[in-house]
Amino acid sequence: MPIRILLVDDHPMVLKGLSLFLGTREEMEIVGEANNGAEALEKVKQLRPDVVLMDLMMPVMDGVEATRRIKEIHPDVKVVVLTSFSDQDHVLPAIRAGAEGYQLKEIEAEELVATIRAAHQGKTQLHPQAAGHLVQQFTSESTGFREQDGLEVLTPREQEVLRLITEGMSNKEIAANLVIAEKTVKTHVSGILNKLDLQDRTQAAIHAMKQGWFT
Repeated sequence: MPIRILLVDDHPMVLKGLSLFLGTREEMEIVGEANNGAEALEKVKQLRPDVVLMDLMMPVMDGVEATRRIKEIHPDVKVVVLTSFSDQDHVLPAIRAGAEGYQLKEIEAEELVATIRAAHQGKTQLHPQAAGHLVQQFTSESTGFREQDGLEVLTPREQEVLRLITEGMSNKEIAANLVIAEKTVKTHVSGILNKLDLQDRTQAAIHAMKQGWFT
């Protein structure tokens, strides 16, 4: 079955471009479009897409509030933020609202496809700038104490993988960085999530940042 996608953006040209590109992918289907967060919420109720590609700065209701409401009502619907803003004032609220992915509009086309696929599978991909701002935010909130409790349950390799996740790397990028197979990275990620009792990569990254493990 194709991944059913709802596009949300207040710029018609952006919607048209995304629709033309993603609509040509055999594994993806554009089921609807919305011009603001309020309209997106109604479309999600009507269409029940698999993934919502969400802009942030929109009239009536912004993308963060729309994401929060969508996740409250339909937690199975995945939200990927696609925006021009990478600063922590936008990144952190979006992640806290429940977004599974955060990418900038400058992203390469195939990276966007990969992010949508990952979100549909319950995985998370963050743009490196967005991940960097998350690290800065949690570092600034930290007391400076490097908490080790919990980290020792991970193997040295799993700790390396977790560190790279917090830097916003995808599985493919981690594999290249550590010179291992992407399948091996996936195995390490699963091990990390199981040992730390977490559900996805975003939770793992945020947990590591809060603990100050890699600051």
